[in-house]
Amino acid sequence: MCLIFAGCGGKNDAINQAEKQDVINGAPVPSIEQTKQIAQEGFIYGLPLVMNYAVMYQFNVDKTSSQYKAPFNVISNEARVFTYKDTAVITPNSDTPYSLLQMDLRAEPFVLSVPAVPRSRYYAVQLTDGDTFNFGYIGTRATGTEAGDYLVVGPDWTGAAPPKIKKVFHSSTQFAMAIFRTQLLSPTDMPNVVNVQKGYKGQPLSNYLKQPAPAAAPSIDFMAATDESVKQNFFDYLDFAMKFAPAGPDETAIRAKLASIGIGPGKKFEMKDLSAEHKAAVLLGMKAGSDAVDKFIASGSKDINGWQVGSWFGDRAFYNGDWLRRAGGARAGIYGNTAIEACYPATRVLPNGEAIDTSKHNYTITFPAGQLPPVNAFWSVTMYDGKSQLLIENPINRYLINSPMLPSLKKGPDGSLTLYIQKDAPSADKKSNWLPAPNDAVYLVMRLYWPKETPPSILPMGEGTWQPPAIVQAQ
Repeated sequence: MCLIFAGCGGKNDAINQAEKQDVINGAPVPSIEQTKQIAQEGFIYGLPLVMNYAVMYQFNVDKTSSQYKAPFNVISNEARVFTYKDTAVITPNSDTPYSLLQMDLRAEPFVLSVPAVPRSRYYAVQLTDGDTFNFGYIGTRATGTEAGDYLVVGPDWTGAAPPKIKKVFHSSTQFAMAIFRTQLLSPTDMPNVVNVQKGYKGQPLSNYLKQPAPAAAPSIDFMAATDESVKQNFFDYLDFAMKFAPAGPDETAIRAKLASIGIGPGKKFEMKDLSAEHKAAVLLGMKAGSDAVDKFIASGSKDINGWQVGSWFGDRAFYNGDWLRRAGGARAGIYGNTAIEACYPATRVLPNGEAIDTSKHNYTITFPAGQLPPVNAFWSVTMYDGKSQLLIENPINRYLINSPMLPSLKKGPDGSLTLYIQKDAPSADKKSNWLPAPNDAVYLVMRLYWPKETPPSILPMGEGTWQPPAIVQAQ
């Protein structure tokens, strides 16, 4: 068998261990080329799981992290919007103050309670799991504006919901996150947002029922996760993250392939232990997988006036085993909403494909009169650094322009609205409409919260009757 693996003689790495087991079981043994292909597919499949784990570690495990929010099962309310200092999640939303809750569902389900919220203030609770599936929503669109209690259960739960529970949501993984977005209507509106946030509650089911708690789940020795460690040891982290993510029916094939190179339940993958040949094959496969994700992001949606318009996020049924689409969504902006909740046209280029580079040019985007983004809630255009996809430090602390700002924005004589995209402040008569840009390439994301479903509408994504206007180079 060593003839299949060039240079494998005597190396006791994870892939060779899998090879020995496969010989015993009579199963095919992956060659070096097959190992590369498995690593490529595995990277695409595993990217969202690893990205989610890294965020969870920074938000809920590492108390020394600048991004730390709260321990598991405790809601963290942010009485602010995200800024350039928030770096754990790429393309963060700066429209709505966040409340975040990482639920440990291993021992028992969790009850989420929301207050009555005026219909004039949009809010949404996105439920997303370790697979980055959006498995449910609570909020203005999904469940209405009345107060209510909702149950979130893990993959192994089989009990019955208490009578007062309005709905049960099923996570595919043992850890799941609730992402609360509460609309900020103006800079002076924050105290009202805080009052809404005070009404968000979370508690274990036993506490809700005033019953004794079940036995606690075993403690976990979490793998420390930094950007560099994840990059260097991707499959070590995937192997670890999969322990809390039972395979669904659509994952059987890819999980079997990963198991053949030592990744999965009952195995222990460590990149540092691989032979030089196997390590090279894995690294080449990862590179090919990463390139495929980038290519999908660039071409996996419909190009409309230079904007990429498509559906990137959803539940397990939405992806239906399309791991490349899931990986593209995670890399483009992990934890994005399902399209019916929010849409995200995004661009780095002009309609002719030329990169938007505000170190060289100024740009504008104009919404003709009566053609602002059609939404039931609100819309925004957010500026990001084109390389890091993070918000940009700027002299006026403005990261976006959104519809709540309309009263302070200046419209043209014909009723159109022009936004000025540039690194330096424009003339005084244009400054109200200035979206500060970096001295470099940019990444722009438009957000349409609760998009209208009747014309004019951006839905269905890429085929809707409303289209985002082109960004043009200023004269």
